Amino acid sequence: MYYVPDGTTQCGYYECEDCETGFLDLRIAPRLVCPYCGEEVDMEVGPDEEMPVAHEGAKLIKMLEGAEEVEKYDILLSLAITGGDFNWID
Repeated sequence: MYYVPDGTTQCGYYECEDCETGFLDLRIAPRLVCPYCGEEVDMEVGPDEEMPVAHEGAKLIKMLEGAEEVEKYDILLSLAITGGDFNWID
């Protein structure tokens, strides 16, 4: 699971169109490479290789602003992944 650091006041909520996973990311862009199913491309190519293309399957759903809103989404995503078991939250 991808968490944002405590005290984050701005981040993006993304959902991947391929694996349908939701996650938060500090980077803000219309689309990102999914950290779950996507692969970051290796830009070191040889002379006979084609330049790889990154598949940006994760779409920005909502821009989160304010520490409270970021924390709320972080907890909700954590609960969704753990199946609603909130005993680990202090």
